[in-house]
Amino acid sequence: MSIKEIKPSDTWLIRHQVMWPDKPFEFVQLAEDDLGLHFGFFVNEKLVSIVSCFISDDEMQFRKLATLEEYQGKGIASALLNFIFEKAKEKGVKKIWCNARSNKTSFYEKFKMKNTHKIFVRSGQEYTVMEVLF
Repeated sequence: MSIKEIKPSDTWLIRHQVMWPDKPFEFVQLAEDDLGLHFGFFVNEKLVSIVSCFISDDEMQFRKLATLEEYQGKGIASALLNFIFEKAKEKGVKKIWCNARSNKTSFYEKFKMKNTHKIFVRSGQEYTVMEVLF
């Protein structure tokens, strides 16, 4: 098992399979992907989980955290989050935030992320802005 930096295009298949399987493949390709840092969790050389990070000034937004279904519930997404939180601290980031699917907020609270109660709907999915300050 290992975590490595990956190319934006390496994230797209898992994003599509896990998050938006009913949308066209292009739906998961972000215009700003080339501006981000992307990390993957590998099990026996197989990419099983991904996350994309976008740093602006002293803030980092992470997006598209996704783990293949058969690998969920094994602590892999948690390991990825711990990894990117450490990377953010190394880079002097003061705030980390995400647009969490509202039904997943309790997962992010385990990482001391606070629910801002800013809620919005995009593509039929409800999101809540979660953040943690350092």
